[in-house]
Amino acid sequence: MSRIHVSPAIRRDLRAGRFTMDFAQSGDGALQTYPRRRGPSLILLLSDINMPGMSGLELCRRRKRRDRTFPVIMITAYGDADTRRKALEGGAEALLTKPIDFAALRSEIDSRVGSVGPLS
Repeated sequence: MSRIHVSPAIRRDLRAGRFTMDFAQSGDGALQTYPRRRGPSLILLLSDINMPGMSGLELCRRRKRRDRTFPVIMITAYGDADTRRKALEGGAEALLTKPIDFAALRSEIDSRVGSVGPLS
């Protein structure tokens, strides 16, 4: 399993129980994981575009066909116009470039956590 970098502010939120995160190492893994989190507790799917097997773009398209109740934000090392267009056309709500701007990511999370309420 590769190491996942999480900002100190997000780590504090996780420790405080403000929200939880599930991780999948592939698009197929994400498709198996997110149905267990359906409902108001699933607020965001964050996916890299380049993953083993299924790309993040394909994951986004499949999620769009199955369930549109939560947004997808894509992450990429390539923030060019073509990549952005493909991500947005595939159903992504936003595209963050690497290195990840954790303030922007936290803002996306904050805007959704407030509408869900405390975790039970």
